[in-house]
Formats: sequence, structure tokens, C-alpha cells
Amino acid sequence: MPTVGFVGLGNMGGALAANLVQRGHRVVAYDSAGPARTPSFAATCKDVAEVARTARTVVLSLPDGHVSEKVAREIAEAAGRRTTYVVDTSTVGVTAARRVADLLAEHGIGHADAPVSGGVAGARARTLTIMYAAPDEVCAAVEPVLADLSDRRRRVGERPGMAQALKLANNFLSATALAATSEAVAFGRAAGLDPAQMLDVLNASSGRNGATEDKFPRHVLTGHYDSGFANSLMAKDVDLYLRAVAEQGGPDEVGTLIGALWQRFADAEPGADFTRVHRFVEATRRHDR
Repeated sequence: MPTVGFVGLGNMGGALAANLVQRGHRVVAYDSAGPARTPSFAATCKDVAEVARTARTVVLSLPDGHVSEKVAREIAEAAGRRTTYVVDTSTVGVTAARRVADLLAEHGIGHADAPVSGGVAGARARTLTIMYAAPDEVCAAVEPVLADLSDRRRRVGERPGMAQALKLANNFLSATALAATSEAVAFGRAAGLDPAQMLDVLNASSGRNGATEDKFPRHVLTGHYDSGFANSLMAKDVDLYLRAVAEQGGPDEVGTLIGALWQRFADAEPGADFTRVHRFVEATRRHDR
């Protein structure tokens, strides 16, 4: 199996890197937080340049477009670079994905725009969805790596930014469903309904969504709030969505309301699990009364 590089070993990146190890790849990894995040049986590199000198394909899992662009530049300019393909699983936005792809192309490096959806649990279970966009040649080269990252993959286009557009639309819908379900459950509880019974009925009715089927049963009603995705990241993703919509001149009435709610939540409880938005919504309702 070929050596694969990995940069960014947070909650999602660590799980994805571990998937590559489990499928038999030799993985060389780097994270700015230090070697403690390196998965078992992967090798730790001292910096991004060492990853680029070792691996033909490098996977990125980073917090935003600025970091992705910085890391892409370090890969491209590494002395003795071996890397010829970069797969960016980060959610960076349409414009940033294009900038990264252009930067890499100047150095003869192929780029796959490949954000993911499904959470850390999905990554570990290999049910994570990878939506990716890249030219045919790049797709053919990186498909074996994508296949070992997750069992669910869908090519959505050829140009950088196309997969980002779909990921931002997905996260906007996820953010909207979770916020709306939080308000609906708060309303039902105030009316004397049992939340668990509410979810049973909603999931057999037209109001069912990802929040009623998954996030509320697993993370909210249990009080665990441990999805592994921070409210600040959701606020960032919705903001990226709204920026992209503004560039296109598209409708944003609902998006503006949802973006404001998630930003207030991120400001009030920085770094909280995003499923705790239910408690934030309930507390806001009590305060308003």
C-alpha cells in the first residue's frame, strides 16, 4: 500500500487517518498541536514539509480556508517534495477551495476538493459521506485513498469549489433543522408533551429530519452533547454559506436568521458541542419571557 500523508489530526482528521492505517496504508502525519494526536501505527512528522517529502498523496483536515491555503503552500514549496496530489477534506468555502487549487496547480500538484459529512462517529463507522470534485486524472489517482477513508463517496463535479458548495448547502440545512427542532421541542415541552414521545411521532410524520432522527435521540435527550462538532465550526460554515450565496445574489432570508442564531450561540458558549443549541434556544425562550 502506498504511503499517505495526513495534516490535521483533530476529531475528524484523527478518525480519518486511523481509517487509512486500518486499511493497510503507511501513514505519515503532522498536527500543529504535537505528536500526541498521531493515531496508533502512524508515523509522526516534524512539520508539513516532511510530510510532503514522504507521501505522494496528502490528505488535509483543517479548520478553515486560511489554514488550508497556508498548508498547501508549505507542501508546494517543500524542498525535495514528493507530493503530487492533495485531498482537502476540510470545509473551507468555495472561494478558498479555488485559491488552494490554483496555488497547487502552479506547482504541478493535483487538488481534490473533498469535504465530508457525517460526524466523527460516521468517520469511525466508515459511513461518512465524502463529496468530491476534481478533474478525471486527479480522481483516478486519489480514488484508492478516498475509498480507504470511507465507504460512502460521491463525485459531484470537476471544478474546485463545487463540492464545497454542496457541503455548505448541507450544513446550512443541518443547522436549520437542528435549530428548528430545538424550538419545536421547547414549544412541546412547554405544552406538557414528553420530548421522547414527540420525537417518536415526528419521526413517523412529515416533520422528521436529521435532528429528530439522530441528533436529539443520541445527543440531546441523553444529555451527552458529544457529537464532536463545535458550535463555532457550525457558525463558520453557515457564514461561509451566506457569503457564497451573497456572491451569487441568491435568496438568504432564512439563512440570515439561522446564521445570526448560530453566531449568538457560538459567542455565548465558545467551543460548545453544536447539539447544545437546544439548551441555548430553551434558555433564550425563558429569558425572553
